Formats: sequence, structure tokens, C-alpha cells
Amino acid sequence: MKKIFIITSVIAVLMGGMVGCKKSTIENPTPVDNGNGGTTNPNGKPLPSGAGDGVTFINNGTSAVFNLIAPSKSSVAVIGEFNNWTPTAMNNTPDGNNWWVQIDGLDASKEYAYQFLVNGTLKVADPYCEKVLDPNNDQYIPASVYPNLKAYPTGQSGIVSVMQANQPAYTWKNTTFTRPEKNKLVIYELHVRDFIASHDYKTLKDTLSYLSTLGVNAIELMPVNEFEGNLSWGYNPSFYFAPDKYYGTKNDLKAFIDECHSRGMAVILDMVLNHSFGQSPMVQMYFDGSTNKPTANSPWFNVDAKHPYNVGYDFNHESAYTKYFAKNVIKFWMQNYKIDGYRFDLSKGFTQKVSTDDGTMSAYDASRVAIWKEYKTFINSIDNNNFYTILEHFAVDQEEKALTDEGMMVWGNYNYNFNEATMGWIATSNFSRLYYTSHAGFTQPDNIVGFMESHDEERLMYKNLQYGNVVTGYSVKDLATALTRQQAAAAFLLTAPGPKMIWQFGELGYDVDINFNGRTGEKPIRWEYKNNADRKKLFNTFAKLIKMKINNPVFSTPTFTSNSSGSVKNIILTGSGTSVVVVGNFDVNTQSAAVAFPSAGMWYDYMTGTTINVTLPYTATLAPGEYHIYSSKALN
Repeated sequence: MKKIFIITSVIAVLMGGMVGCKKSTIENPTPVDNGNGGTTNPNGKPLPSGAGDGVTFINNGTSAVFNLIAPSKSSVAVIGEFNNWTPTAMNNTPDGNNWWVQIDGLDASKEYAYQFLVNGTLKVADPYCEKVLDPNNDQYIPASVYPNLKAYPTGQSGIVSVMQANQPAYTWKNTTFTRPEKNKLVIYELHVRDFIASHDYKTLKDTLSYLSTLGVNAIELMPVNEFEGNLSWGYNPSFYFAPDKYYGTKNDLKAFIDECHSRGMAVILDMVLNHSFGQSPMVQMYFDGSTNKPTANSPWFNVDAKHPYNVGYDFNHESAYTKYFAKNVIKFWMQNYKIDGYRFDLSKGFTQKVSTDDGTMSAYDASRVAIWKEYKTFINSIDNNNFYTILEHFAVDQEEKALTDEGMMVWGNYNYNFNEATMGWIATSNFSRLYYTSHAGFTQPDNIVGFMESHDEERLMYKNLQYGNVVTGYSVKDLATALTRQQAAAAFLLTAPGPKMIWQFGELGYDVDINFNGRTGEKPIRWEYKNNADRKKLFNTFAKLIKMKINNPVFSTPTFTSNSSGSVKNIILTGSGTSVVVVGNFDVNTQSAAVAFPSAGMWYDYMTGTTINVTLPYTATLAPGEYHIYSSKALN
């Protein structure tokens, strides 16, 4: 609903302690030129003390101060149900930056729809609102997902904002959650729409027993703030403070996060601040319809994107306005939803340097590093208690090292190499980059979130079944065989030191093409996989490996050697008084290879529960897809 700044302690109690992003903690942007040769309005009226962005309720919720950043505009008015959609002119501040007005006589318990009228013609919603009404898409949201959704106001057009002083409060049940250490982090990335048919947080909360059994200790939600349409991945954002109603109410989201914490799971939000889409009021207020581009005087957006991966409209990442807005967004979800981390989408795009291809875009960019250091410093000022800052970066090692040295983590995408291994194409199956030691300058394993699959990569099982290697008597295209090879891949992923991520249903061998129904279109939801014995075996393997990784310090050790090329791959880890040897054959034929066990004697096979007596030198002979995890002591 509305982003609010509580002025009286009475309202703070009524709102359940809800707090907004106060300007006193974030530096205001310097005003842009107002188009009249200066940046000040000598006849302007100062913003009332304590008023924040969007709506600030005062007088026990019976009055509201509306505040919109809109430099260089000639007039701004507020229209809504409280004034019968008749424009109430707003005051311009002396610096020309903000427009504000106070509206009295409100019912503190009522939801009001409203918009801003800019320059007498353009109607936009409030960029800081916490709820919007969409005349085109809300009708497809069932009452079971969002009960008692306010009707779209008759006679209006465009997206409208909603505000309410006395919103239904949420009382947090878990206030003592301790976030997992980075090195023990096992993240489950999911998309609400394609994970549960009802696409709502209430049902999603019921699936946490399944995820608890799997053993993951963090859940990463693909974008949940308001995006264009309903059936989206969420990377087309329009409103950054409003949870998208297609997934349920704001309190449903809080209840989901609360339950995750009660089960020992952190919650990470996918946040998109590289760009915004056309429903964004900030885009609309400074937009040239003749070119379909932002205007040159936009406080937030570039006229032309600075890099080739941009979609929508590219934020000017060096603009003080952009930084002010981004920091408000970052702070809001941290404080109001008690989230534990962000995964920032397309973080490599946070630059004003022009690039035309991935090579130039990925090169070291000191200005981009400075921007991210500034955001990380700000995040730490809000919550420095192991809050996760994860970047989808994919730049050169030098830059990623500079960022991880500041406490950030970066995505490590090993989809191609792992899939080549699971398909049985050995020559291209080297996944040595899984190990942080192959990243130049990296000295700690806790900075790279390694994964075989993500929302953005082809599903391993799909390619196994379509393109797997076939020889006489052995076919990767056979379902049971392909699933067994997934077990071997998971063994190497989850024994590598550092945080790891699993994409939804990967633990059951999801095998639907990523381009089914269009890349971002709805995908079949395969809960019936649990009834397949071979798929359930893969699930059980993932669960056993995850618990092993979390419960045994040796899998956080910086002391290891690995051989990731060839048919038989291995890693040897030593730490906390335990040594572990992981060995697997990714060929489609039986292979033998020397394995450098640290010592002779009895070794425990974690996956089978048996033991072997090792004599040195040791040669392992493995069937195709066979793997083992041996330890010098029985693992927890």
C-alpha cells in the first residue's frame, strides 16, 4: 500500500511499526535545471518538516502530505477519491525539486485511490506507493489470492495508487533469526508463478515442509515488486515499493518470510534496479513519445541505454536522483519485510560507460566498482549482520575481486560445463571455475554463489534427454540414466567450498525446455515428479548432499586440490581434522584413474554408508555416471 513516514507515535503503533525511507538518512539529490535557466524557485514553499517521499500521514491519519520529486515541471496537482478527482494544486519547493500539498479530512481506515496530474495533462501513479490498481490486469487476480481487492475507480484511466493510514498490521512471530554463514549457504531459487499453481504466498508457505526436507537454508524469490502484467518473470518492474498483487497481499508475503525464518531459512529478494519499464511514473514524467525514449532532462533515465543487455529504460547510475531512489528501495524492503539479502539483477549494467558488446561491458570499470561500493556501504549502514549482497555481475575477475573484497558475492554460472559433463561430452566438460582458486586474486571461498541451473539457463535434464551421448549399451537419453548423472553433478557442486544455488525442481530433474511457451512464459508445474522413484532418488541425493555440506566444516575449507578435466574428475578437501575425496566418472564408458588419497587406510563412503580400505597408490575404476564421496572420518 502507501509508502508512509510516521510523524506521531500514535500512528506508528497503528501501523505496526511501519517505517519509510526517511530523507534524514539518505542524501537528497541536487536539483536539475528547471528549464528556466536556474535550479531554484524563489516563490517556492519548503517541504514540511518530517514529510517523506510519497505520502506522509499526520494528525492520526486524518491528514496526509503528498510529496513528488518532479524537477522542471510547470505544475503538479494531486487527484483522488478524497477530492472527487478534482485537481488540488501542489506547492513547488524553493529548490524546484519537489511538489507537495497537505490534504485534510481523511478517514484513517479507508483506502483511497489517487494520482498525480503533471503539467495539467499527464496522470501518473505515485512512484513510492505500496499498492497500485491496474485496470487491465487486476481482473485476473482471484479473490483466493488477494481477498477484497479494492475496485478500480470508475471513470479513471491508467495505473492509480492506493493509500491507507491504518493498514492491517502484521505481527512478526520470529524475531531471533540468525542468518546462515555464507560458506554454508544453499539457496533455492524459485518463481512463485511456476512453482505453485495457485501462485500465492499462502500456498507457497505450505511448501516449506518440502524445502525443509530438501535441507536448503535460503530461498531466493524472483522479483516480487509490481511488474507489468501478471504473467511475468518480474524483470519488467514498474513500482518498487509495492508487492505484486498477483502473488498475494503484503502481509501474506511477510507471513511467508516469517515462516521461512522460523524454519531456519533466509529470504533473498531478486531486485531489478538496472532499468525500469514504461508503467513507471518516473519514466512517464520525462518521456518523448515521438522517439519512445526518455527525455534528456530525465532525473533518472538515460536517453539511450549504455550497454547491449538493457531492456526497458536504462537508469542513469551516476545520477544523484537514481542513487537516492535506489537507496530508498533497498532500505524499504530491508526494514519493512525483514529480508536477509538481495540478488541484484544485471549489476554489470550499473555504469555510464558505453559498451557495444559483452567484451567491452565486462572489462574492468572503476566507476562501476565505485557505484557498487557506495551501495554496499549504504546496505551495511542499515544492516551489517551478515546481510547478503549478491550481484549478477559476470565481469572480469579483477572487478569481481574488487567487489567481493567489499563483502559482496557474485553469481558463478557453471551451467554449460556441468551440462556438457552430464550429457557425456567430456572434451568440453571442464568445470574448474566452480572453485574459487581459479578466479584470479580470490582468496576465500565464500564470495561466489555457484550453480548448475538458474532461472536464466537451460535445464540440464532437458539437454540430457535431447542431446545426451549414446554408445552401445549406454544412453544418456534414458531418463533413469540421465537422473543418475545429475546425482554425480550435484555431488561436485555441493562439495565445492562456498555458497551454492539450486533452481526450482532441479532436485527432481526438471526437463522442460526453458523456451517452452516462450522463454519467460508459463511453464508446467511438475509436483508429480515426486511420485517417480528415479526422480525421488535424485531428490534424496540432493537432500543428503545439502545436509552434508551444511553440517561438516570441511566443505568450507580453503585447502583443497581438484582435477576437473577429463572423464574422471575429483576434488580432495582437508580441514577441521577431516579429509574428503570426491571422485566421479562423467564418461559414457567405464574409466579408471589414479586418485591421490591423502593417506592409506579405512575411508567412509558417505553416500552408500560402506567403507573401503585404501592402499597407495589408489586407482579407481568407475562405471559411467558412478561417483563416490569418501571421508577419513564419518561425516555428519
